[in-house]
Amino acid sequence: MAVDQDKILTRLLEVTRSLGSQVDLETYLQTLLSAATELTGSDSASLLEFDEVAQEFHFKFVPWFHRDAIHSARVPLNGSVAGWVFLNVQPLAIDDVSQDPRHYKRIDEIAGFTTRSILAVPLLVHGKPVGVFEVFNKKEDYTGEDIRILEALAALSSTAMQADLLEKNILTSQDEARELDRLKSEFIAITSHELRTPLGLILGHATFLKELLSDDYSEQVDAIIRNAGRLKEIIENLTSVDNYQSGGALIRSRRVSIARIIEDVSASFHEMARKKGVALKKEVEPGHDLWVDIDGGKIAIVLSNLLKNAITFTNESGEVIVRGEQHPDYVEVSVRDDGIGIPSVDLPHVFDRFYQVESHLTRRHGGMGLGLSVAKVMVEMHGGRIWVESKEGEGSVFSFLLPVRSPEPPPPVTPFTE
Repeated sequence: MAVDQDKILTRLLEVTRSLGSQVDLETYLQTLLSAATELTGSDSASLLEFDEVAQEFHFKFVPWFHRDAIHSARVPLNGSVAGWVFLNVQPLAIDDVSQDPRHYKRIDEIAGFTTRSILAVPLLVHGKPVGVFEVFNKKEDYTGEDIRILEALAALSSTAMQADLLEKNILTSQDEARELDRLKSEFIAITSHELRTPLGLILGHATFLKELLSDDYSEQVDAIIRNAGRLKEIIENLTSVDNYQSGGALIRSRRVSIARIIEDVSASFHEMARKKGVALKKEVEPGHDLWVDIDGGKIAIVLSNLLKNAITFTNESGEVIVRGEQHPDYVEVSVRDDGIGIPSVDLPHVFDRFYQVESHLTRRHGGMGLGLSVAKVMVEMHGGRIWVESKEGEGSVFSFLLPVRSPEPPPPVTPFTE
């Protein structure tokens, strides 16, 4: 008896270990059915899965010599051993099925098989029955040990089937996500292209009319130019993020002074800050030009987006400070304000595309939630890093680092020649 116990334990350990290595569900289920017949001394085995919609069972897996005959056969929930086991969620052993009305004889007729005895246990997923594991025709009566063996193999079957289903769902989700991403990129590209031409004409004609019309109409023309400019900014931001994520963005690096970028961008926001009643200050140590190899235009956009946000969300009489610092291997730029701040729950998401802080203090300022996303994209294109520190009601500090040396460009591709 000790030898038999060792054989059972060895076989169960073998099929358990192979659960993680099998790449094909059918192969693994075949292994389990073979183990079930071998360890219980049965002639055959099958695995049935319950169909919730049809309220009946179909054969998930059977030995190859029965597969063609009963591939499309169905077993009813009522009037079958499988149905009884499924409904009662407990094992059932019948040593003489001819004397038991729960045996569904139709499958024997279809398969040309004679069932004399049967042992069935439920397949459980999270405690809920999803099918039935059966073995047939043991020479002796089925024992409690046979039930324990079949329950162990049924648990492995359920795990394998669940893992297979999860993997298929993941693959389906990935395919759907790729398709949505493709449609998104296509939509952005088409929309940007179609809007640029009419928007350019609106801006051009509005600017031309501003020179011709009297001051009585300057306010209306300024409104056209201002709002057309906002649309142009939205289109450019959308395109910038999409180009980076799709690999279409290019960096044209050259030696650039961050101190000069801070000076120029700050100057372009002085009027906005003055109208808002916000003090805009620069802090760069004298004699430090903060030279780096970057695409100056893109980093100017980064700083512009950070400054625009800081001024927008700082109240009258507030202060915004732009600071540039030289470190051995990188340059750090920060934009500090004493404005409304960002709730801690929103901090992890402020750089997400289209994310906007849900607050009456911020939503009234409008925008699509693209500025910070664009800033993050452009800093990371340079091998840098951007982050934010903030406390609601006290202000925020947005900082980014740029390496002094530009990231190594990829090696050139040598064209194939005969």
